[in-house]
Amino acid sequence: MISFTLNGRATEIAGEPNTLLLYTLRNDCDAKGVRFGCGAGNCGACMVLIDGVAQPSCTTANWVAADKQVLTAEGLAADPIGALVLQAFIAEQAAQCGYCINGMLMSLTALFKLNPQADEGALRSCLDRHLCRCGTHLRILRAARHAAELIQAL
Repeated sequence: MISFTLNGRATEIAGEPNTLLLYTLRNDCDAKGVRFGCGAGNCGACMVLIDGVAQPSCTTANWVAADKQVLTAEGLAADPIGALVLQAFIAEQAAQCGYCINGMLMSLTALFKLNPQADEGALRSCLDRHLCRCGTHLRILRAARHAAELIQAL
């Protein structure tokens, strides 16, 4: 058994320790906002926060989450920083198909928790590992800037 806190709720799974966290979150915990993209940790679609650090769940084993706080896109609205990031992405209509956006939301939330004063360079660096196949990068950057403004105004 592996125990962790998922989006603020105590969670216990009977999965194998070396099963990828992506599959556990999607299949056992019904966290469908965690997306399978490349399966190699390169595209960012599967990003989750583990104790506040953005991690690709497609290359992270279940045991890594043991006794830790795991946040997925489903938990963003209840997270003070995540809610502002989410608000900015909605306001700027940053998503087209929406497949990659959850991972970007997670990475930006982690960035702003670590560095609420993130500048343009930090935003671009944070989003650099994410792939948007629809090509909405300009709207995504605009939303990231908007989120930075909201967070810095706190």
